[in-house]
Formats: sequence, C-alpha cells, structure tokens
Amino acid sequence: MSQVLDDLVALLSLEPIEENLFRGRSQDLGFRQLFGGQVLGQSLSAASQTVEDARHVHSLHGYFLRPGDAGLPVVYQVDRVRDGGSFSTRRVTAIQKGQPIFTCSASFQYDEQGFEHQTSMPQIVGPENLPSELELMQQRAHLIPENMRDKMLCPKPIEFRPVTASDPYNPQPTEAVKYIWFRTDGSLPEVPAMHKYLMAYASDFNLLTTSLLPHGKTVWQKDMQVASLDHSLWFHGDLRADDWLLYAMDSPWAGNSRGFSRGSVYNRAGQLVASVSQEGLIRHRKDWA
Repeated sequence: MSQVLDDLVALLSLEPIEENLFRGRSQDLGFRQLFGGQVLGQSLSAASQTVEDARHVHSLHGYFLRPGDAGLPVVYQVDRVRDGGSFSTRRVTAIQKGQPIFTCSASFQYDEQGFEHQTSMPQIVGPENLPSELELMQQRAHLIPENMRDKMLCPKPIEFRPVTASDPYNPQPTEAVKYIWFRTDGSLPEVPAMHKYLMAYASDFNLLTTSLLPHGKTVWQKDMQVASLDHSLWFHGDLRADDWLLYAMDSPWAGNSRGFSRGSVYNRAGQLVASVSQEGLIRHRKDWA
C-alpha cells in the first residue's frame, strides 16, 4: 500500500475504548466540514467490529445531523439492536463535542442461495487511458485558492478517473449523469470487511454533485452551500476496492434546495457489487458570492 492508503486504512480501523465504543481520528480534506465519507466508513467499521465474521454487511442507512469538525476525533457508540437467526442489526451514533453528528443503521446477513438478477453495466470506456482527477486538478492548479491548494494537490488514497470530465471553475449545464472509475492507490489485504469500509468512504465522493450538473454549478463556487443530508448504501456481494470499479451516477430530481442522486457500482467483470443513494443540500447562497 502507498503511505496515503495505509493512513486511510488506519483511519478506518478505529480504536476500541470500551464495550461497543470506538474512537476514530479525523482527516482534513479542505472542505467546509468533516468529510461525510470518513464518518460513513468509520461507522461501518464500528458496527462490523460487533458482528460475528460469518455475517456480512448488506445495507447501511444514515443521516448527517450536524457538521463535523475535521480537527477533532469522532467517538462511535454502537447499539446491538438485534441478532436474529439470519440477520444482525446495529445502530451507530457518531459523536463530537458531546453531540451526535451522524447516525445510521446497518444490517448484516449470512450468505445464502436465492434468486439472482441485476441491471447490465453501461458500455463505458475503460480506465486505462483516462487521466486521473488529480491530474486534471493539477492542470488547473493556478485556479485553486491558495489556502486549499496543498490539500487538493497532495497524493490521494483513492484514485478517481472521470469518464467525462467537466471544468469545475467554468461549468456548463449538462445531463445529470456521471461515470467515474475508482480504486485504491495500492493493493489491500484479503479482508472483505476492509474493502467495504473503503467502498463506503469512496461512495461519498462525486455523488451529490451529480445533481448540480443540469444547473451549471459546482461545489467549488463560492455562492453554493452543498452538504450531504443522508446516505444509503447496499452491498450486493464481496468486492475489491483495490481493483477498478465503475461508479455510474445519475440525479433524477432536485428541488427545495435539495438534490437527489443515486449510483450503481460495477466491477470490471460487469457485476453489480453495490448501489448507493443520497440526498443533499444544494442551496444557492447569493449572500456568499
């Protein structure tokens, strides 16, 4: 693993501090608030550490309650709601400064045989010859605010390669559809739960901003207030976060200063390995311009 990926794996591993209680470090990615993907990945890590290994997470549904502080650690309290014959349910509350900033429920299940079907993977160009998001950002380094430049241009633990890239500083209205390949920057151990923590972390990048595409706006514009409100994630089987995954996203609706986006995640073999949905705040703040 690269150093930045090793740091991310350590970030998501958490420190047990009491029965059903965990503490996680925070990372500052240069956003207005703590990155939601960190809280998603750490919450899933906390829940998974209270469930027997034979049961695997298949869904997570969460709400972002307050902006998090990237300068402070996060404490995760796990409620062991139920352990049934086939399913286990956990409720996780992420806490900073004595207040909940995020809460979610996660469900775990044994593997079992049943009916199977899936949607087909879109026919999209492969990642091999596409520039990475970091390379595209380096081409516009002079446009990045100086106080954010180092964080935006440093090595990243997740490599994203957009299929169709747009200019974040001169956006034009387009269809509310986005395709991005992604994988970790290095190989990971054969620990299925770890690959899912990292998938949860990565799933919060790019999704909400899909709802801004028809309006010619981006999160980088000073007059936009953009924040995740909720996040749902379904795992359809094991996946490898260190091999290329296609994130196919669309936004069927926006209104009332909220945007709704959904995503399908496919591996290189065309298997649908995860589904995602998210609603977020996309408020046009003329008083911020």
